[in-house]
Amino acid sequence: MGSSKVALEHLFQGSALNAVDAKGRVSVPAFLRSVIERRGDARSIVLAKHEAFPCLSAYDPAYAALMHAKLERLFEKQEGDAAAALEYQQRNLMAFAATEEVPYDSSGRIVLPPMMRMKGGIEDLALFLGTGETFQVWNPKLLLAEPKIPEDMKDIVRFRLEERGARA
Repeated sequence: MGSSKVALEHLFQGSALNAVDAKGRVSVPAFLRSVIERRGDARSIVLAKHEAFPCLSAYDPAYAALMHAKLERLFEKQEGDAAAALEYQQRNLMAFAATEEVPYDSSGRIVLPPMMRMKGGIEDLALFLGTGETFQVWNPKLLLAEPKIPEDMKDIVRFRLEERGARA
């Protein structure tokens, strides 16, 4: 599913900041749930540790099949290369074994699994950011401290925090 082939209504875009309660419950924003539901019948999200940032990567279950196909194509291009075979196995482990599928209820609430909450450093606030085919879930404090995040993005996070009356 190359981004040029994906209809705009099937892309995750936008941002929201939601509270996480003591039991790890948080509402997945409606703008993200609507994309999940347009992509398929599932009312759940898959959570994984992001490859490059201290946050969680999230997507709908149907995207996992697309991700597997992408990994297979990448491996086929490098077949016979021992280092590529190892990298393929490592990527598969991270893409599938190190994930958790979490259902959401009719109001869009999920319970963040403790391991995923720890991996993403999620505390009392969860920042949801649409990133096209997937979305990210951040602790807003970690995003603001991340040197690889553009300043304009950090301004959006500061605005979301101000909206909630929270400190940056």
